[in-house]
Amino acid sequence: MTICLVTDRRRLGAAIGAPPSAWIEALHAQVEAAVEAGVDFVQIREPDLETAELSALVRSIAIKCRATITKVLVNDRLDVALAANAAGVHLKEASFSPEQVRRLTPAGFLIGCSVHTPLTAAARRSADFLVAGTVLPTVSKRATDYLEWKGLEKVVDAARGTPVLGIGGLDVASMPKVAATGAAGVAAVGAFIPTVGQGPSQFMQNRVKELRFAFDSARRDP
Repeated sequence: MTICLVTDRRRLGAAIGAPPSAWIEALHAQVEAAVEAGVDFVQIREPDLETAELSALVRSIAIKCRATITKVLVNDRLDVALAANAAGVHLKEASFSPEQVRRLTPAGFLIGCSVHTPLTAAARRSADFLVAGTVLPTVSKRATDYLEWKGLEKVVDAARGTPVLGIGGLDVASMPKVAATGAAGVAAVGAFIPTVGQGPSQFMQNRVKELRFAFDSARRDP
């Protein structure tokens, strides 16, 4: 199973009761806990940050992820990803194509793409992986057309072997249905946000174990 933490320092800070001045610190603690728990990807998605601040954030997180299995990706900012030595970039559906990005990046640079339909999944399956959503209603995406389970399954089919991660309203209880679609795993914001009083390290350890167990158990079912 592949697991991707998508960051949202504003939502994280609000959930744990942190003031705006402490949001970056809270994000660092969340990412450190995720790395310790063994998540596969951390996608830095902080679109309101200025370039210099975003670059500094990505660079510091990339350093923390060295010598771990966790790869750092930057949401749609290829310039920042390259300058800050991130492992890759995550492209919006209407952004550059994977082929265009590969011509500009070194060997081994990871490319993820957001997709919302089977048609775009087929067009972008040259990426290293796809993130398909929004699967179910979520705080981040309320007014939208949801893929739901049948839609996610169609995206997986259209991807023709390129790994697909589901995103949007997914939690531990969703894992058997995610696995049944043929998806490779999940990307999430809310599933990795603790509540007030929960320590980030223990919370993340438990959450990642729960997700993997629920997903992998369903995959083993006949």
